[in-house]
Amino acid sequence: MYRILSCPSVLMITLASLLFPYQAHSKTNGENTGVYTLGEIVVSGEKISGVESVGTVREITEEDIRIKNARTLDEALELLPGLDIRTGTDGVPRVDIRGLRSRHVLLLVDGIPFNSTFDGQFDPSSIPVENIAKIKVSYGNHSVLYGQGGLAGVINVITKKGKKGVHGSAKAELGEKDRHLEEFTLSGAKNKWDFFVSGSAFETDGYPLSDDFKATALESKELRENSDRKNKNVLANVGFAPNDKCQVGLVVNYLKGEYGKPPSTLAKTDDPLFAKNPKYVRVEHIEGLSSQISVSSDLPGPLDMRGWFFINQLDEDENRYDDEKYNTITKNGSYSQDTRTEIYGGTLQTGLDLQSFGRFTLGLSAENQQYETKGTKIIKIKKKTQPEDFDDEWDVKVYSASMEHELFRFKPLGIVLGYGHSWFEKQSGAGENDSHFLAGAHYDFSKDFRIKGSFARKIRFPSIRQLYDVDSGNPNLIAERSYNYELGLEKRLPRDSSIILTLFRMDVAGYIEKIPPIDRFLNNDKYRFQGLELTAETRFFRNLLLRGGYTLLYTRDRSSQWDRDELQYRPEHKFSLEGKYSFENGFGIYMNVMYVADQYYYSETTPPLKRELNDYALVSIKIDKALFNDRLNLYVGADNLLDKNYEESFALPQAGRTIYGGAEIRF
Repeated sequence: MYRILSCPSVLMITLASLLFPYQAHSKTNGENTGVYTLGEIVVSGEKISGVESVGTVREITEEDIRIKNARTLDEALELLPGLDIRTGTDGVPRVDIRGLRSRHVLLLVDGIPFNSTFDGQFDPSSIPVENIAKIKVSYGNHSVLYGQGGLAGVINVITKKGKKGVHGSAKAELGEKDRHLEEFTLSGAKNKWDFFVSGSAFETDGYPLSDDFKATALESKELRENSDRKNKNVLANVGFAPNDKCQVGLVVNYLKGEYGKPPSTLAKTDDPLFAKNPKYVRVEHIEGLSSQISVSSDLPGPLDMRGWFFINQLDEDENRYDDEKYNTITKNGSYSQDTRTEIYGGTLQTGLDLQSFGRFTLGLSAENQQYETKGTKIIKIKKKTQPEDFDDEWDVKVYSASMEHELFRFKPLGIVLGYGHSWFEKQSGAGENDSHFLAGAHYDFSKDFRIKGSFARKIRFPSIRQLYDVDSGNPNLIAERSYNYELGLEKRLPRDSSIILTLFRMDVAGYIEKIPPIDRFLNNDKYRFQGLELTAETRFFRNLLLRGGYTLLYTRDRSSQWDRDELQYRPEHKFSLEGKYSFENGFGIYMNVMYVADQYYYSETTPPLKRELNDYALVSIKIDKALFNDRLNLYVGADNLLDKNYEESFALPQAGRTIYGGAEIRF
């Protein structure tokens, strides 16, 4: 991750958005740290954020993260409409947007791609929040400057930067099952230099199951099997502004950890149609390093230019053991492997300020994606098992060129037009290329009422796993293509309140997926994802914040070759409500409720059978006390307060009630 300052006006606008009126009396971290915007592919600001006004962009601020007590990226995102965070057999949360999977979502941290070069996915639980200034989630009809890959959307994590003086914070939190979290930040600025340093360490023996969970032969009623985790993260950045026309920044991020992947609580013999035999897998070691150097220059006249180079590398040691003892690798299907994913590349953007005729931006980018794996797997030959060594390496290259014009001459009408083209080079030298575009407009009937609409074509090239995986790869795959439609209504109400309604539809052709009994990736015909999102927010009383969201999602497999209706593990209904009340004496209480209903899954038989997961409602609460002008904050809370027994995937129960408490000091 890297960073560079944007212009002062953009910085002031962004900082203002971080302040909550009902806590204006307190001293928050947002007053001591700034927001780094140079790593953004689409920069926030009055003059250059027009593309975000024609689609759906939802923002989570540092203050939102703090009042909710989110510890990692997935916890910060979980209440957003249109998002479904599901933990399956991989043992890590996956972020789906509007029914599309996490591999269809671009994750950027200060402009650095964090999607795996192997399968296109990412682990949001490995990204801590102590260094986050804000998170912007841009849904399907986002800027063409992001290039290929984001059929569903883009999650843009924007980190903090130092401000004048020296500031810092320290936090410690304890929870059940020997869970503990420690965080620190240190930042400052003087003359032409600024810096920011943060770090965190998290460890847990695993998560507790609900008292309502019924024990099975494979899982007791206490600590979830193989659910322990350790994470350590450090981020540091330095910014330098030799003059008011040029800025340079460097960011380095390091992570280290290990975790287990909880196995299924049912064996194939327990439920022959739907259950799978448990897999005993552990990630024994994970270590990653990413860095970026960025330069921004305001050229003479109406031109400006920004560019950055990045590299992101992750090493992972994973073992699949024979049984629940996790100490032998001798049975068919077991393995020990070391993998390395690496992505490096650069981006160059040139902007032309056309004054009343809007802004024109040209973007160029190039990426090299590599994946290496070596180890030993146990195979069966003629009824005898034997080890087999493997050592494989693949790489692909992606190039993109895009141009975007934001036109606001005809106020109250705004228009955005964008076109991009991307080239994909496979390891064999063959490849393909395809285009993507965006056309959108908004119209302000008054200062409090806006209607907006957009149409976009998005593409995503296959991942290395989908192309070359030894067991299921298909080198003949072509790009997935989606046509995205969106219509939105925004209404501001008195007393700092608002309501937003969004209708959307995405038609995806060539969707890449394995569908039993064919154990190979294929381009499937047509999938449709459509629905609506409704959000409302109010600060009717000075010390009260209320925010709610509802998502209705219909998914359909319109392919001719598969006998399915709804797509599996896509909830049709999601409702969330959160509220925070701050008392004048420094006490505060926060609560959220999330309800998820009507999601289905299928058997691997032909024709497939369909079942429905149980609906569930989760309640979480946090009480805090601010002392010494908010320099010290004490808090206690409970996640899943009602101890609900629930699953996000079949036979994989999630955490029951978890109580925690902590303290944070700022200086």
